Amino acid sequence: MLTKEEIQALLNDLENDRVERTISTTNTDKFGQAICAFANDLPNNQKPGFLFLGVNDDGTIHPISVTDELLKNVAAIRTDGNIQPQPSMVVEKVSFPEGDIVAVEVQPHVFPPIRYKGRVWVRVGPRKGIASEADERLLMEKRNSNVLTFDATPCFNATLDDLDMNLFQFNYLPKTMPADELRNDKREVKYQLSSLGFYDIRFDCPTNAGVLLFAKNLRRFFPGAYVQYVRYKGKTRAGEILMEHEFKENLFTTLQELDTFIKTTIVNRRPIPVSSLREETVVDYPDWATRELLMNAICHRDYSSNGPIQFYQYDDRIEILNHGGLYGRATIDNFPYVNDYRNLVIAEAMKVLGYVNRQSRGVFRVQEDLKENENGEPQYDFSFGTAVMVVEHKSAIPDRLIQAAIEQGLISSESDIKSSQMGENMGKNTQKPPQMGENVGKNTQKCPFPTLTVKNVFELIRQNPTIKYVQIEENLGIDDNTVQRSIAWLKDNGYINKEHSKVKGVWQLI
Repeated sequence: MLTKEEIQALLNDLENDRVERTISTTNTDKFGQAICAFANDLPNNQKPGFLFLGVNDDGTIHPISVTDELLKNVAAIRTDGNIQPQPSMVVEKVSFPEGDIVAVEVQPHVFPPIRYKGRVWVRVGPRKGIASEADERLLMEKRNSNVLTFDATPCFNATLDDLDMNLFQFNYLPKTMPADELRNDKREVKYQLSSLGFYDIRFDCPTNAGVLLFAKNLRRFFPGAYVQYVRYKGKTRAGEILMEHEFKENLFTTLQELDTFIKTTIVNRRPIPVSSLREETVVDYPDWATRELLMNAICHRDYSSNGPIQFYQYDDRIEILNHGGLYGRATIDNFPYVNDYRNLVIAEAMKVLGYVNRQSRGVFRVQEDLKENENGEPQYDFSFGTAVMVVEHKSAIPDRLIQAAIEQGLISSESDIKSSQMGENMGKNTQKPPQMGENVGKNTQKCPFPTLTVKNVFELIRQNPTIKYVQIEENLGIDDNTVQRSIAWLKDNGYINKEHSKVKGVWQLI
């Protein structure tokens, strides 16, 4: 509400499209019409309107008896069902030497037209009246322009300090503009964020997209904004849990972690002998297709839900359950030919980062990759209403080649293939990871990785040079000592620089 001095200035000014005065205390229809007109804000002032009770047309005060009953009656106009949708307003008693008045402050509504008893009231200058057809069309255009996707709306309980500015300024922003333009961009960081949809200047706070992508503590704002991975033994959730992990960092970090996790853990790449002289490398799940299905879930999910994305793996399939059904123009009948975006800002950010293409090609390429790898068609289940599940079946190629290799006597059993995953040469390399500080392979140039774990550690560092020790542990499900030994081996054998900056936290690859 305005100060007494600001109210006095409005009283002394001419009546205009933001001010209406009356000496009545009982004409609720007149009050309702004025409140409706201010909420519609046809002139698009984007400022509140004021109704003053106990004031003459010339701005002089006509003292009235301001009781609790009067204030309650005026405030009740907002919620008595006659004004739809309900406006935001404040009712207050203001005392002057001449007497008391009632001041009603009405905020412009973001979704006009607003109706009082079924009619749209507007103000143009000092005039108040029923909106014309042209007026209503203008109000509808304003409504459409104000309709924001969830990720574009302000996150009122967040501040700039809640965002990781290093991620934005040094990792994300350079991907959005050429280096020379970035050097010349002297804008305050708020305006840089705002230009990309991550900050709302009007309310001076980050948008939901800004928090989702760059928050230091995402779960504080969106408890369900994480990916829950579980590996079950067998083909149902009744099976033993072999591995579980939560990807719960901001989306910028989570996207990188998932990309690496799929390549190092889900794909299950291994060589199978097809003759005495040749091997064929097979995968259970093609990495691009699996990544695309998971990235689509992150891009299109309903972030107002408290449930995580469920990324569940069984012996024969992967299930990805995403909160949020088909959105906008997309329906069961036209999917996947028609696409729409629940989160426009996040979709654009994921395109900038290279995780989605926004050309409606992803689903079709997934189908092609899965068909080529003999995984079969992905199965989409829309029967949940508020969620979508996609099922990706395990490839038939590995089992077929393993059976053929056994019949040819190239391997004795499937266990021979499984053991080969711990080395590069069909299980022949049995070298153990070095102990911390041991100069294994010094003065040699990039020896073969001694184990798959060391290789996976290097792959994580290569994908994300800012990755932390604890993130490596969580991604690969290994302990701190194993990470330390693996990194020592990578340093000694010329894969990463011995000097790791603990201040900037950036790994230097050689």
